[in-house]
Amino acid sequence: MSPEMWIAVAVFVGLNFVAASSGGMFKPGPWYAGLNKPSWTPPNWAFPVVWGLLFALNAWAGWLIWEAIGMSRPDVLALYVGSLILNAGWSWLFFGIKRMDWALIDVALLWLSLVAVIAVFWSIRPAAALPVLPYLLWVTIAAALNRAMIRLNPGKARG
Repeated sequence: MSPEMWIAVAVFVGLNFVAASSGGMFKPGPWYAGLNKPSWTPPNWAFPVVWGLLFALNAWAGWLIWEAIGMSRPDVLALYVGSLILNAGWSWLFFGIKRMDWALIDVALLWLSLVAVIAVFWSIRPAAALPVLPYLLWVTIAAALNRAMIRLNPGKARG
């Protein structure tokens, strides 16, 4: 691979690392431990494992699309980065300021942005859309979990 390609890989890994770091900055902690959770809540250890894999797949998808379009489609790259911003924002909303209600809005927007990313990537390079599909599935589960936790903890949904 050329030096330009290695730089692109590093950029996409870096972008995903920055988004993932919000999960490390805003940790669940005692507040989350005290919430009522649905019986189907994944175990705590699953979250960093699954998110680590999903961010790696997402970085690969970003690199695949960049390899196809380079800088010729800033709108596509902005959509991709926008989805990462929404992802990072969820941890701050849910764990940082304890606004499950706002986090639910954020995760719904993240879900929509991922549908858009998949559609746009598919139209340019289908192989770039495929690694985003598990991410969409997990965000669907996360949204359902967020909604269930609001329902189970009505007094704590607004911080």
